[in-house]
Amino acid sequence: MALEAAASIQEFFTDVGLFLFGADVNPEEFVNRFFDSLFPLVYNHLINPGVTDSSLEYSECIRMARRDIGPFGNIPQRVLGQMGRSLLPSRTFLQALNLGIEVINTTDHLRFSKECSRALLRMQYCPHCQGLTFSKPCMGYCLNVVRGCLAHVAELHPHWHTYIQSLEELSDAMHGTYDVEHVLLNFHLLVNDAVMQAHLDGQTILEQVSSRSTVTDFLEVNH
Repeated sequence: MALEAAASIQEFFTDVGLFLFGADVNPEEFVNRFFDSLFPLVYNHLINPGVTDSSLEYSECIRMARRDIGPFGNIPQRVLGQMGRSLLPSRTFLQALNLGIEVINTTDHLRFSKECSRALLRMQYCPHCQGLTFSKPCMGYCLNVVRGCLAHVAELHPHWHTYIQSLEELSDAMHGTYDVEHVLLNFHLLVNDAVMQAHLDGQTILEQVSSRSTVTDFLEVNH
């Protein structure tokens, strides 16, 4: 069963990655889609292993019954809750980091004014005219030139400080149920719980599936 579920698991984690990097995917949809695809496998292997029909049409009938029957108990809701608490902060954190990278790249390519360029030239090379090639500019003069050249960049400081502080607060809050790594590493435990829940309630689930008109009609037509 694990091998048959591999494609659904891969699709689930692909959707998680797409969401984290800003794609327009809905966690509720891909969580439900995963458990929808898991139900036919659990049903055919654990609940009704004697079934002879393995067609895509039959599996689709079983898949469509999952949300009404609820074979996995509250596990899908628990997964969705954990994903909601952890994925959105992580997505926001990544978007904020990308914004910071853009700001850094922009400031790296700032053009200095002509006045600033002249001041830097005087500060660096005027002593050379007196033969003082190893003489460094005095601290006061150096600071004045730098302040003048970076005045427009200095305006970014309070905003940048607030940005860094917000990132630190968000990072500190991303622990436990808000830690996406913790949630994803423990995802298999919830899947195991879901499979076990369906196995324990197998007889009830079998009766519910058999009583559904879509499944009954399909069996009557094909047998």
